[in-house]
Amino acid sequence: MVTSADVLLPAESGDADAKAEGAAALATAQDRDELAGVWRLLRRLGVAEADVDDATQQVLLVAIERQTSIRPGRRRAFLYGTALRVAREVARRRQPSVDVDEHEMPDIELPHTEDLVERHRARELLDELLERMPFDLRAVFVLFEIEELSTKEIAQVLELPRGTVASRLRRAREDFTARLTRLEAKRPGRGGHK
Repeated sequence: MVTSADVLLPAESGDADAKAEGAAALATAQDRDELAGVWRLLRRLGVAEADVDDATQQVLLVAIERQTSIRPGRRRAFLYGTALRVAREVARRRQPSVDVDEHEMPDIELPHTEDLVERHRARELLDELLERMPFDLRAVFVLFEIEELSTKEIAQVLELPRGTVASRLRRAREDFTARLTRLEAKRPGRGGHK
């Protein structure tokens, strides 16, 4: 069985047949963890639900085109780095808006209605807070806190020094916490005035 890991490792040659073979293998790969990660990352970086599948496909097309130049062990960094560039391009083409994703990743077992409502509210709040963060801070925050990459991996993805990543992560956490505090203070029943 061929997995996405096999496809995105450097091929013997860069000819069209190798690229076509890689594209076919990627399209039928059983292991979709990296693709799901790319999808989630794009979504959390502000790509609207209506555009996220196309953006994911753009990332995959770049990966297939450049598969011969992706170094072993750097596949995820390459995919996430490409996803960040695609997300910036999508943001440039589209007016910023908060897009609520009601059916992000369906659960196999349906939870109770109250749980669904609470999850929906939490996702809505997270999307709103992330949408308002500066892109550079949001990228580091999402990669660390949601995608669970290490600061070393984030530095590779963003092609930044680790110290810069650590500084942006600290600032992103402060920004996120401040926005959350302000938002919760405005909510009814929380001492806010709405």
